[in-house]
Amino acid sequence: MDKAIIEKIEIQQGDITRLEVDAIVNAANTKLLGGGGVDGAIHRAAGPELLEECRTIGGCPTGEARITGGYNLAAHHVIHTVGPVYSGTPKDSQLLTSCYLSSLRLAVEKNLKTIAFPAISCGVYGYPIEDACKIAVDTSCAFLKDHPSLEKIIFIQFSQKDYAVYEAYLKSIS
Repeated sequence: MDKAIIEKIEIQQGDITRLEVDAIVNAANTKLLGGGGVDGAIHRAAGPELLEECRTIGGCPTGEARITGGYNLAAHHVIHTVGPVYSGTPKDSQLLTSCYLSSLRLAVEKNLKTIAFPAISCGVYGYPIEDACKIAVDTSCAFLKDHPSLEKIIFIQFSQKDYAVYEAYLKSIS
């Protein structure tokens, strides 16, 4: 893997709602009206204005992304993407790849330089972390080759276990 690309990827453990980046990505549901896990945490931290703006969007299909303001978050924007509920079919990886690509395209369209992702679909949607990690990192690295305006992609994991999976994969391709 190209060293210049790898240097733009960062793995962290912590709370995505506290990151000072241009955009954080929300692992949302199709209604975009908040929920559990990272979605609920982002909505709580951003404040009621985020929900108000999400209500005006009209939802988001699986594999796509929508952007809103960040409100009370340290991040300026929230990119909401809807990951697949894991079923073990090839369509799962296509949809998860689409989540990352749609989010990254929105970031570039809005001239954002830094973006942070949680492990999309790995909570209640049941996507195996090892498989999801490879899709997230590989898709992001490929995107960075053609979009050098993005300066930093952070994969932030809440748990030490998930962080270790991402860290090991990044080392394996470096």
